Amino acid sequence: MNDVRRGRMPVLDMLENRWLRLVSLVWLITCGVMVWHRWGMIKWFSLPDTDDNMRMSQVRALLNGQGWYDLRQYKMNPPEGFNMHWSRLVDLPIAGLDMLARLFVSGQAAERFAAAVAPMLPLWIALFALALTARRLIAPTAGILAALFAVVCCQAALSMFMPMRIDHHNWQLAFLVLGIAGVADPDARRGGIVLGLASAASLVIGLELLPFLMIMGAATVLRWVWQPDDAPRVSAYGLSLAVGCAAGYLGFASYDNAVPRCDVLSPVWLGAMVAAGWIAWLLPQSKSTDWRIRLGLAAVAGGVLVAGFALLAPQCLGRPEQVSPALYDSWLKNISEFKPLYTKDWQVAVATIALPLAGVIGAFVATWRARGTALFAVWAPIALISLTSMLLLLWQTRMGAAAQLTAVPGATALTWLAVPALRRSTSVLTRTIGVVVAFLLFSGLGVQLVLGQIPGTKPTARSKAIDRANGRCPTLPALAPIAKLPATTIFTFVDMGPRLITVTHHKAIAGPYHRNGDAILDVHRAFDGTPENAYATIKRHHATLLMTCPNMSESTVYRTRSPKGFYSQLATGKRFDWLEPVPLPRSSPLLLWRVK
Repeated sequence: MNDVRRGRMPVLDMLENRWLRLVSLVWLITCGVMVWHRWGMIKWFSLPDTDDNMRMSQVRALLNGQGWYDLRQYKMNPPEGFNMHWSRLVDLPIAGLDMLARLFVSGQAAERFAAAVAPMLPLWIALFALALTARRLIAPTAGILAALFAVVCCQAALSMFMPMRIDHHNWQLAFLVLGIAGVADPDARRGGIVLGLASAASLVIGLELLPFLMIMGAATVLRWVWQPDDAPRVSAYGLSLAVGCAAGYLGFASYDNAVPRCDVLSPVWLGAMVAAGWIAWLLPQSKSTDWRIRLGLAAVAGGVLVAGFALLAPQCLGRPEQVSPALYDSWLKNISEFKPLYTKDWQVAVATIALPLAGVIGAFVATWRARGTALFAVWAPIALISLTSMLLLLWQTRMGAAAQLTAVPGATALTWLAVPALRRSTSVLTRTIGVVVAFLLFSGLGVQLVLGQIPGTKPTARSKAIDRANGRCPTLPALAPIAKLPATTIFTFVDMGPRLITVTHHKAIAGPYHRNGDAILDVHRAFDGTPENAYATIKRHHATLLMTCPNMSESTVYRTRSPKGFYSQLATGKRFDWLEPVPLPRSSPLLLWRVK
């Protein structure tokens, strides 16, 4: 026994004392694998999403002299430009890496470098926060297991940190788990500051994770109700949240966000967050020793906050996008990531929810085991966050990444409890196979491996054609002939707009962004309506070229929705005297016309 202990102690000491180095090593190895996996995309500047392309165009405009508070994209919907609701906070690391790389390489190579490296930076923050949370709640040696869970099992979340994925979701996810680490911090004041600043930074970027931030804030207040000694945490959280949001608004809110809008940290949400922070700071000043009085004060404060928001900003009680019914029916409700998880293929749904389910079970088991101890007030909000994130998948599939990351503490705890119990078994099979099965089951990895052996739906000829068009039309080789033409405004699909303005010098009409509903509807109605309406719309936008991509997903919507509409007629070979075909290479997946 002593020999075994002497043989194991150096390993345990390394896991406990050098955990940060090990987590950083896991991050470096993961980054290397991701770069290898995405090398083709890096080489061909293949930004995987419309948002990634628009982000690059936004950063490029900043580096070319566009104002810090002017976030309009003037290559879209000219001459007034596209009103973007994003934040410069995410632009900063991309722009910094771009400027650094330009000291050594050309502009195009610098952009590739920035787009490849920038998404991997918040991954280190996420792994650090998850490992720190596991060390604080489970065991000093559990941190490395939590980091491994994140990079091996959280596939939906990991995809947000891949090279070229420069949209803002990766930073929001990193700040989310950093906030959870703040909740788990035994140092009350420090934990409150971390949670407040992480919440403020997430809100400065966007409101997508607001439900999680609200739960953590409410849990922090209720923790003070339960444990009055935790008053410094609540006060520090409230002050940090209020100051962080105010500073973030002053530093990053664009001109277009200086009006009462519901989709960003505008004056509406800024007022609500500053008020919430001030209330959180004020509550512990009561010094009451009766928990019922503390609970009553918290309930009254919460009611006043909600009532005040409802009275002062009733327009923000619905969907934050505030789109018109026409735009919702034509576009928003059809976006894949906005649909509930149960509308997806069953294999995708099971793979997405496997880890969150294990995380919820583990978090509630850990909460039950911690009853009567100080850890109960820590595990309870984490269990609630994990449960909420899983339930939100029934609302929108895009919550999958957050659901997986918030499940890591619970899944790690469940594995940490099960494996030692199995190792103590007198059965050799239980000590070996049982441990492996437990790890595969609680991590969700086993579910993914099993699903990988089940044949999926066989692709049809139509689905293959759609996938081929989606993959080829936005590529550099496909758009190279377009880029050689004199700069002009091109009327094309909504989903092609961001890619077109990013890799060519041309301008486009629309992109998939809710603040610009009129431009989106113009494109939809042009392709859905009569040829006469299409011609009038194209001319009104001063476009001189019309570009389409046959079989691209968006084109199938027009053909299905409007079988006699302009696009359907164009796709079946009908010609119009106001359109003159522009020759492209025979291998091109695109079609181009000059508008007479």
